[in-house]
Amino acid sequence: MTPVAPADGPPHTSTSFHEMWADLKPIGRDPDSGGYRRYAWTRADQDCRAWFKAQAESRGLTYELDRNGNQWAWQGDPLAGDAVVTGSHLDSVPLGGAFDGPLGVVSSFAALDELRHREVEFAKPLAITNFGDEEGARFGLACVGSRLAAGQLTAAKAHELRDADGVSLPRAMEAAGYDPSAIGPDPERLARIGAFVELHVEQGRALDVTGDPVGIASAIWPHGRWRFDFHGEANHAGTTRLDDRRDPMLTYAETVVAARREARLAGALATFAKVSVEPNGVNAIPSLVRGWLDSRAADQDTLDRVIAGIEQAARENAARSGIDLRITRESFTPVVEFEHALRDELAKLLREEHGDIPVLGTGAGHDAGILSASVPTAMLFVRNPTGISHSPAEYAAEDDCVAGVIALADVLEGLACT
Repeated sequence: MTPVAPADGPPHTSTSFHEMWADLKPIGRDPDSGGYRRYAWTRADQDCRAWFKAQAESRGLTYELDRNGNQWAWQGDPLAGDAVVTGSHLDSVPLGGAFDGPLGVVSSFAALDELRHREVEFAKPLAITNFGDEEGARFGLACVGSRLAAGQLTAAKAHELRDADGVSLPRAMEAAGYDPSAIGPDPERLARIGAFVELHVEQGRALDVTGDPVGIASAIWPHGRWRFDFHGEANHAGTTRLDDRRDPMLTYAETVVAARREARLAGALATFAKVSVEPNGVNAIPSLVRGWLDSRAADQDTLDRVIAGIEQAARENAARSGIDLRITRESFTPVVEFEHALRDELAKLLREEHGDIPVLGTGAGHDAGILSASVPTAMLFVRNPTGISHSPAEYAAEDDCVAGVIALADVLEGLACT
C-alpha cells in the first residue's frame, strides 16, 4: 500500500510531535528500568495532568475537568453538540512503556496542530481528552474515568475501591486536590459527542507483519479480571511436615498452571500476573495467597469455557489440599464491535491518500471500548515493531508515530471540518 506519510512526515507535524513527546517523556519514569509509574491521583499523574492543561492553554483551547476527573480541551463550543472527540489516557501500568496511552494524547494535539496548519474550517466542535485511571494500576479496576462517565461504574462502587495501602479512591482524589463527591454518570456530556476516535499504539505485531504503519480497529475481545483468594493455615516452614501443611501457595501454583493449559487448549489468553501473600515471610507457610487472573478470548463462549475450566481446577486442587477458596469477578467487559458505519467512514477517509488500511481486532481494552455503548467510537493503531507492550521495551518508530498523526488529522478533518 502507499505509505501513510513520508518517513519524516511534514516538518511542522514532526516538530510538534517531537517537542511534546520529549516534554512528557520524563514524567513518572523509573531511572533504573526506564519504565513508568504513572498511577492515578499520584504526583506523576498530577504532573501529566498539568502537562495536558498546559498543552490546551497554549493552543487557546477551552479546558475542562469533568465530574470524574477526566480532562477535556475544546476547539469550538463545548455545548454545541455533535462534537468529534479524540484522545486516550496518560496513566500507566507498573513499569509500563512510554506509548500505551500517551501516544494517543500527544498525537491528538499534534493532529490539531496539523489541521490548523492546513487552515481548515471547523464545522463541529473538536475535543481532546485524557481519561483518568485507564490502566487500573492503583485501584485494580481498568477504565475508571470512562466507566464512571458512561454509567458502567456507580459512584457507590467507586467509593469502595481501595489501593494496596487501603487508600480509597475518594481519599486519593481529595489528597490530589479534587472533589470526589460529584463522581458518577455524565450522560449530558456524552450526549454532546457525535464520534470518538482513539489512536493507540498496537499491542501486538499485526501491522509489523503486514508492513503497514497504521491500522483500524475492528473489535475488542471480551475480557475480565478475577480475584482468587486461597485461604490456608500459617505455620512454621522449618518444622511443619509436608503432610501436615495447608499451604495455599501450592494450590495457587497449580491454578496458574491450569490457567495456562485451559487458555492454550481454547486458543485464548489467561494470565496470573499479580499476587499478594500473607504473612509474606521467608520462613512462614502462608495463611493467604491472593492472585489476580486476567483472561481474554475472541468470543464470549470461549472465554466462558476458559474461566469455567480454571475455576474447576482451582476448586478441585483446593479441596484436595484443605484450602478454602473464594473467587470474585472484579471487572468484565463484553466483546466490543466498533460501530461499522464509523469504522467504514475512517477507511473511506484514509483510502484516497493512504490506500487500503488493514482492519484488525485486539485483546486489549480501551476507553473507546467503554464509550462504545454510549457514543459511536472507532480506533486507529500505530505499528509496534516488537509487539511488546506494558513493558519499558514498548516501542514505535517516530516516523510511524508521525504517520499516525497525519492519519488521525485526515480522519478528524473528514469528520469535523468543512
